[in-house]
Amino acid sequence: MNEHAKKSTVSRRVYIIDQLNTFGQVDVAALSKALDVSEVTIRNDLGKLEEQHVLIRARGGAIKVDRVGTDFSLSDKNKQHLEEKKRVGQAAAALVREGETIILDSGTTTMEIARNLQKSMPVTVITNAINIVNQLNEHENVNIIVPGGVLRKKSQSLVGTTAEESFKNYHCDKLFLAVDGFDPAYGISTPNLEEAHINRVMIDISYQVIVVTDSSKFRKRCLAFIAPVSKIHMVITDNRILPDDQKKLENAGIKVIIV
Repeated sequence: MNEHAKKSTVSRRVYIIDQLNTFGQVDVAALSKALDVSEVTIRNDLGKLEEQHVLIRARGGAIKVDRVGTDFSLSDKNKQHLEEKKRVGQAAAALVREGETIILDSGTTTMEIARNLQKSMPVTVITNAINIVNQLNEHENVNIIVPGGVLRKKSQSLVGTTAEESFKNYHCDKLFLAVDGFDPAYGISTPNLEEAHINRVMIDISYQVIVVTDSSKFRKRCLAFIAPVSKIHMVITDNRILPDDQKKLENAGIKVIIV
């Protein structure tokens, strides 16, 4: 595509963005050849676009950033990717063993885990999610621990300093954590700062951290950073995850379960 060779900086960057929107990622060498400019020039373009939060630099190229800023209510989230969440929830519930202590974070995907827990299995569930407490209330063999805190109505979860301090009194076998943004190079994130704070405490007290999310959350960043991928042991997601994202997670030592 040598017709791009002498075009302006703006035109080059428009072309790069178009390639990102089409393929989700770009390669420095390929862009250099297509635009007939040096790789140094392309790297400079990518650097400027990264400053504008259009992309994330990666080795040899860049990936698209699809920013997530909306803090949806639970009722709105329930309508999104429901079939995928059900499959993720079933697979996650199958990992729970008798006698374990688990944390179920607030969210529609973790609610699917609660729905699929065996009613006869003795297990302790620590959760700050009111809807999950209600779901598990009739499970005779499930011991439910609810931290204190301030009710955040949008997510039906208890947050704040009181909730965080309460969580620090416990240690659990598995944390099932739902996220709104998952960038394999950046980490996991959520639109709400209070949720991010309490999620970090959950991670600190958990032996195994399992992220449960549908694939639409990948390559997205939210306002509040939770943790880098190095804190994650396992990811359960649906079969629409991009192969490149799966490979990056597995190369980081994370087990990926596809449903």
